[in-house]
Amino acid sequence: MTRYLQKIGDSVLDLLESVGAFAMFTGATLRYIFARPFDGRNLLHQMGEIGVKSIPVGVVSSFFVGMVMALQLGGPMEKIIQGISSFMGGGISMAMMRELAPVLTAVLLAGRVGSSIAAEVGTMKVTEQIDALATLATNPIHYLSVPRFLAAVFSIPLITVMAILVGILGGAIISYVSLDIPMNMYFDSARQMLQIRDLLSGVGKTFFFGAEIALISCFTGFRARGGAEGVGQATIQAVVFSFMMIIISDYFITYIFQLFGL
Repeated sequence: MTRYLQKIGDSVLDLLESVGAFAMFTGATLRYIFARPFDGRNLLHQMGEIGVKSIPVGVVSSFFVGMVMALQLGGPMEKIIQGISSFMGGGISMAMMRELAPVLTAVLLAGRVGSSIAAEVGTMKVTEQIDALATLATNPIHYLSVPRFLAAVFSIPLITVMAILVGILGGAIISYVSLDIPMNMYFDSARQMLQIRDLLSGVGKTFFFGAEIALISCFTGFRARGGAEGVGQATIQAVVFSFMMIIISDYFITYIFQLFGL
């Protein structure tokens, strides 16, 4: 019994230590954003890796999600409530703008970008390249974490906007082809139901998602130990924890936004 209690206590202490270390790492990253020198070239490179190369993933996935929503909802809803399909454009557009496109884009990029960041930083850690940076008087957090943090924070919202537009278009195509809903009716419904606060709510939360992905991935990379196996574990942890944080924080961010009328 004592042995089991000791294991539980050790697990709790490890969890608290990890939470504290992550909080300190987050604080250091935010502090070094304003430190000089500002490496603009590194930031542009990371925006290309994190943002530009992720556009096909977010856009294509959102396009088919919009198509699936129209296909799944249109027919059954019309059978239950005659004429409900005339509101298809507004329903799909609001769902894509407020929830589906932001969360789907963040989850997909957590898999693509989070794993890449954790593997890259983790490899540098186990091969002692991070120690070499410190030896050369270069702060590893300033050089590695800050550019990836800024790139994720500013790139993911832009990809989300593209995903929203493409998802709405995908729903319009299927509504017209499969459900015989005219394009003008679809977009009129979307225009009547959507408001600017819907866009602010959906895109606004992706700034937080981007920050979570970058911080968690960099943090797990910095804590990688034990060669290739440690890098693999860090990559898995980065993806899993990013997924969990995105889903959990989505509720709280949405709740806070609603308090402010968004």
